[in-house]
Amino acid sequence: MTQMLKRKKSIFRKIQENRKIQSALTFILPVLFGILFLILWQCGAINSLLHTDTFTLPLPSRINSILSQNIVKIMGNVKATVTVAISGLFLGSLIGYGIAVFASVCPRWGKGGLSIVAACNAIPIVALAPVMTNWTRTFSKNAEIRSMAAKILVVMIVCIANMSINAYRGLTEIKPYSEDMMAMYAAKPGVILRKLRIPNSVPYIFTALRVAVPSSVISAVVSEYFAEYVTGVGRQIRENIVQSQYSTAWAYIVAACLIGITLYAILLILESILLKKRV
Repeated sequence: MTQMLKRKKSIFRKIQENRKIQSALTFILPVLFGILFLILWQCGAINSLLHTDTFTLPLPSRINSILSQNIVKIMGNVKATVTVAISGLFLGSLIGYGIAVFASVCPRWGKGGLSIVAACNAIPIVALAPVMTNWTRTFSKNAEIRSMAAKILVVMIVCIANMSINAYRGLTEIKPYSEDMMAMYAAKPGVILRKLRIPNSVPYIFTALRVAVPSSVISAVVSEYFAEYVTGVGRQIRENIVQSQYSTAWAYIVAACLIGITLYAILLILESILLKKRV
């Protein structure tokens, strides 16, 4: 009898086939890259590569000192930006999902509505924000309330299209035999929607939110550039750049990045908890 010789797997092959190692690497590698980037930046290599001085592009140590010295003021502006981002995200996602439900129930009218919503999503934020600011001037006598309403509207409009399109896919892309079985039991359209379509759309909702969460933060920051009331991370970035306070502006840019990362991490945690039983 001839014996079959089995080739030993290389260490790289074992790493590729190990799911736990691969999942760990998806976290470790970006962190290591970030640490390396910060070291090169602190050593001045990034400034030399971009041919810029430390006044325009301050070192991480300088940005960190600005953050620690102005933590109370920065957190106040962060709170304002997070409020706008979350409020607009919630309202936009709710309206977008409602449009998707209507489109799935009434496809003759709904598909046309989805096309209009998708077209509205092509409007640039820098064009939408000033329009919303002027539109809400008669909303309230309080400048802070008017400004908050305008910024929330911008974020809401940006989030509507993404949620409606993705949720519509989840409401309509169901297994054929599932819908046929519901029809065999003479299930009413409302029951099919509640028992079949809405549960099937849950993963698509989180897919939409993965795009909508970063978009909501970006929209909130950009809308603050044109806001009437001087508050928020975006407005502070603008004001400090105008005053040539680049170190402070970069501190607020870092704060905006941390807002996006934190909200996205919270979303991933919620998704892993809520969709754990569906795996």
